[in-house]
Amino acid sequence: MTAPFLSLAQIRNRLILTARAILRDHEANPDGHCRVCRTPHCRVSTAARNVINAAEKVRQRRTATPPIAGKPHQPQQSEGPLT
Repeated sequence: MTAPFLSLAQIRNRLILTARAILRDHEANPDGHCRVCRTPHCRVSTAARNVINAAEKVRQRRTATPPIAGKPHQPQQSEGPLT
């Protein structure tokens, strides 16, 4: 499937899977240097961690809106008979 046909949850999951794969590739050696970049603080792995953290924050956020205080739920009324 291509991106326009994916739900937001599917896009989020693909981002997380990609970020995890990047973290596996750019894992630090015992001396603290990245295996791919050979730097002590790999910017690629930092970016992948930021993507995962951002995706977790979106998941924790509530998607439903709270009810309006003081107004009970009223179903919508039709404007007249359908002819």
